[in-house]
Amino acid sequence: MKDRNFLDTVMEFEQQLESMQQQFSTLKQFVAHMMEEHQTLQTENLHLRTRLEVLLANDTAILEKVVEQKKASLDIGEGYDNLARLYHEGFHVCHVHFGGSRKGEDCLFCLSFLNKQNG
Repeated sequence: MKDRNFLDTVMEFEQQLESMQQQFSTLKQFVAHMMEEHQTLQTENLHLRTRLEVLLANDTAILEKVVEQKKASLDIGEGYDNLARLYHEGFHVCHVHFGGSRKGEDCLFCLSFLNKQNG
């Protein structure tokens, strides 16, 4: 009786091992797939970062040209120069918010006013 019970236990253990081996194989396949996907995403991320750097460099160059053009067009008069300087220092020069801080944001009223003086 004991031999039969022992044989059943060994056979049951063998089945458990086969089941665990199948689970391990499935897990290995999943990990391999995840590693491939990770590598693909890293490559895509690198390409996107490179493209972003190119776009930012182009935008910076365009912005610098616009700033230079604005500076060149500010040679109208002393009063206008003072208002333009105040605007670039971060203050409103429009009648709506005159003297208030712009907090780094452009004001359409100020820009419109400065462009009227310029034209």
